[in-house]
Amino acid sequence: MPSQGSVGERVRNLRLSKHLSQAQLAGTELSDSYISLIESGKRTPTPAVVRLLASRLGCLPEYLSEGIEPEERLHLQVRARHAELALLSGDSRQALEWFTEIIDAVDNDPDLVKRARWGRAQALESLGRGEEAIKALEELREEAGRDRGRAGWLPVIVVLARCYRAAGDLGRTTALGESALNRLADLGLLGGEDAAEVGRTLIATYLDRGDPAQARDLAERLLAAAETDPAAMISAYMDASRRALDEGEGGESLYLAEQALALHAGGDLAKAQARLRVMSARTLLPANASPVAAGKALDLLHAAEPALSGTDAAECLIEMARSKVLLGEPKSAVTTAQRVLTDLAAKAEISVTGIRARLMLAQALVATGERTEALDALRTTRDELAGLPTSRATARVWRELGDLFGTAEDTGAMMDAYRKALESAGLRSSPQHSDIVVDLGRR
Repeated sequence: MPSQGSVGERVRNLRLSKHLSQAQLAGTELSDSYISLIESGKRTPTPAVVRLLASRLGCLPEYLSEGIEPEERLHLQVRARHAELALLSGDSRQALEWFTEIIDAVDNDPDLVKRARWGRAQALESLGRGEEAIKALEELREEAGRDRGRAGWLPVIVVLARCYRAAGDLGRTTALGESALNRLADLGLLGGEDAAEVGRTLIATYLDRGDPAQARDLAERLLAAAETDPAAMISAYMDASRRALDEGEGGESLYLAEQALALHAGGDLAKAQARLRVMSARTLLPANASPVAAGKALDLLHAAEPALSGTDAAECLIEMARSKVLLGEPKSAVTTAQRVLTDLAAKAEISVTGIRARLMLAQALVATGERTEALDALRTTRDELAGLPTSRATARVWRELGDLFGTAEDTGAMMDAYRKALESAGLRSSPQHSDIVVDLGRR
């Protein structure tokens, strides 16, 4: 483990362990008073002095200056890469453990610590620990704002906006997301991965706050930009990186250059654009969507499916099933929804995505006239949903569940689901809320 304390404390501890006086350590090149100032923290030794002291104390210069041996540094750097791989592979708990270990072990390697803090924040988001993720990300955002020459704020803003939406703070989501999107537009990067990710969050937020027109407009704008040739996109990132450097935005410049390299190596642009297509399809699929709109949505979803896997693929298939119901193909929608549930069956935990898939199955069954089977699916969904923590996401699902119980003509279950939706959104069922519940039931 690294030595605790400052350079001066490490110098003093090693000197005493070797039974040297300050004068003996100083030798002819330095003075004992200068050694005293170093040990008291009143002077910071230059690299040349660090090397001289290290040779006399029998340690490596890196240990004196940073409190960590090169072998241990290498071990922690490798551990950071392993943590990042764990995060990418979906093992967020392991990633969180390793990132936290690095943060606790390192006190004098700011780049490694920042990398670990960034990874830890993403792991917290992935684990659904939203408040902790927001706190960690806000700290990173503030630091980036203070030191724009070294730290990039764009990737932090993209994830932070997503976390605020999950927490239900749509105002903060909109402010952060639009600031990031405006910067990306200014840099000519609306066709890149960052714009696709933050755009997806903004589209969902506009839908959440009841502004489908703005959601559709943004989706069309970003889908048009996504047609940019990958080679042209790499050039755009490089140009943006140079511009950011000229503007003194060193951290942003480095991040954009790394994005260009990642895109050159294949990167995740195709996946990000596919996820954007799924969210764009949602803007075309309100309950009263026309067959033409549903057909356009289905085309977007078919284009997105090959690049997606896991939960992203499941979300794509759910929207495909919705499109098919609206196109008058409920039996095909039943098959698609059942495919999602089969794919998710291997996972032990209950997820919002799995619940949404079962709701989609119920909706398709209602459309085929199989009311009994639809009610069975809805009741299973209700039982699963009751085991999830309350959140804005679960509130939306309770609301959709209530709508479907109403369509299946189970009024009691419908009203109960609407009450649960209110409670998940932070409201408690009480006499003064009964009128709200009644209004929900009539919609």
